[in-house]
Amino acid sequence: MNYHNKIFRPISNTANGETSEQTVFHYRQTGTILTAEYAGGEIIKGHLIGLVDELGNIDMRYHQVNDKGELMTGICRSTPELLPNGKIRLHEQWEWTSGDKSKGTSIIEEQ
Repeated sequence: MNYHNKIFRPISNTANGETSEQTVFHYRQTGTILTAEYAGGEIIKGHLIGLVDELGNIDMRYHQVNDKGELMTGICRSTPELLPNGKIRLHEQWEWTSGDKSKGTSIIEEQ
Protein backbone atom coordinates (compact mmCIF):
# COMPACT_ATOMS: atom_id res chain seq x y z
CA MET A 1 0.00 0.00 0.00
CA ASN A 2 1.34 3.41 -0.93
CA TYR A 3 0.21 6.62 0.75
CA HIS A 4 2.13 9.06 -1.47
CA ASN A 5 0.23 12.29 -2.28
CA LYS A 6 -2.92 11.12 -0.48
CA ILE A 7 -5.04 13.50 1.60
CA PHE A 8 -6.84 12.26 4.73
CA ARG A 9 -9.40 13.77 7.10
CA PRO A 10 -10.58 12.42 10.47
CA ILE A 11 -14.08 10.99 10.66
CA SER A 12 -13.90 10.14 14.38
CA ASN A 13 -11.63 10.71 17.38
CA THR A 14 -11.81 10.19 21.12
CA ALA A 15 -12.46 13.30 23.23
CA ASN A 16 -8.84 13.60 24.41
CA GLY A 17 -7.56 14.01 20.83
CA GLU A 18 -7.02 17.29 18.99
CA THR A 19 -7.85 16.30 15.40
CA SER A 20 -11.30 16.94 13.99
CA GLU A 21 -13.12 16.96 10.64
CA GLN A 22 -11.36 20.29 9.96
CA THR A 23 -7.88 18.69 10.16
CA VAL A 24 -6.28 17.86 6.81
CA PHE A 25 -3.33 15.48 6.49
CA HIS A 26 -1.10 15.56 3.36
CA TYR A 27 0.80 12.26 3.17
CA ARG A 28 4.08 11.64 1.32
CA GLN A 29 5.85 8.30 1.02
CA THR A 30 9.28 7.28 -0.24
CA GLY A 31 9.96 3.57 0.09
CA THR A 32 8.82 2.58 3.57
CA ILE A 33 9.21 6.11 5.00
CA LEU A 34 6.01 8.09 5.45
CA THR A 35 5.82 11.80 6.28
CA ALA A 36 2.91 14.21 6.52
CA GLU A 37 2.06 17.79 7.32
CA TYR A 38 -1.31 18.57 8.84
CA ALA A 39 -3.34 21.47 10.20
CA GLY A 40 -6.91 22.52 10.89
CA GLY A 41 -9.34 22.80 13.76
CA GLU A 42 -7.42 22.92 17.06
CA ILE A 43 -4.11 22.19 15.29
CA ILE A 44 -2.11 25.14 13.96
CA LYS A 45 0.67 22.99 12.45
CA GLY A 46 1.71 19.36 12.75
CA HIS A 47 4.13 16.85 11.27
CA LEU A 48 4.44 13.10 11.43
CA ILE A 49 7.03 10.56 10.37
CA GLY A 50 6.53 6.84 10.23
CA LEU A 51 7.39 3.50 8.74
CA VAL A 52 5.00 1.51 6.54
CA ASP A 53 5.17 -2.29 6.63
CA GLU A 54 4.35 -4.74 3.83
CA LEU A 55 0.65 -4.81 4.86
CA GLY A 56 0.33 -1.01 4.91
CA ASN A 57 0.38 -0.70 8.71
CA ILE A 58 2.01 2.52 9.89
CA ASP A 59 4.13 3.01 13.01
CA MET A 60 4.49 6.77 13.44
CA ARG A 61 5.52 9.61 15.71
CA TYR A 62 3.88 13.02 15.58
CA HIS A 63 4.31 16.53 16.95
CA GLN A 64 1.99 19.49 16.66
CA VAL A 65 1.28 22.97 17.96
CA ASN A 66 -2.32 23.47 19.05
CA ASP A 67 -4.43 26.62 19.20
CA LYS A 68 -3.41 27.10 22.86
CA GLY A 69 0.24 27.46 21.77
CA GLU A 70 1.19 24.08 23.27
CA LEU A 71 3.68 21.70 21.65
CA MET A 72 2.17 18.20 21.78
CA THR A 73 3.85 14.91 20.86
CA GLY A 74 2.71 11.34 20.48
CA ILE A 75 2.92 7.90 18.92
CA CYS A 76 0.37 6.23 16.67
CA ARG A 77 -0.16 2.87 15.02
CA SER A 78 -2.49 2.85 12.02
CA THR A 79 -4.11 -0.15 10.35
CA PRO A 80 -5.46 0.32 6.81
CA GLU A 81 -8.85 -0.75 5.46
CA LEU A 82 -9.48 -0.59 1.72
CA LEU A 83 -12.99 0.75 1.10
CA PRO A 84 -15.25 -0.44 -1.75
CA ASN A 85 -14.61 2.85 -3.60
CA GLY A 86 -10.84 2.17 -3.58
CA LYS A 87 -10.09 4.80 -0.92
CA ILE A 88 -8.17 4.03 2.27
CA ARG A 89 -9.54 4.24 5.82
CA LEU A 90 -6.97 4.21 8.64
CA HIS A 91 -7.89 2.86 12.08
CA GLU A 92 -5.56 4.51 14.58
CA GLN A 93 -4.48 3.76 18.13
CA TRP A 94 -2.50 6.66 19.56
CA GLU A 95 -0.94 7.85 22.77
CA TRP A 96 0.24 11.26 23.89
CA THR A 97 3.90 11.35 24.96
CA SER A 98 3.34 14.85 26.33
CA GLY A 99 0.55 16.41 28.40
CA ASP A 100 -1.54 13.84 30.26
CA LYS A 101 -0.03 10.89 28.32
CA SER A 102 -3.52 9.50 27.69
CA LYS A 103 -4.45 7.09 24.90
CA GLY A 104 -7.15 7.22 22.26
CA THR A 105 -8.44 5.96 18.95
CA SER A 106 -9.35 7.71 15.74
CA ILE A 107 -10.34 6.94 12.17
CA ILE A 108 -9.20 8.95 9.17
CA GLU A 109 -10.29 8.52 5.56
CA GLU A 110 -8.69 9.34 2.24
CA GLN A 111 -10.41 12.22 0.45
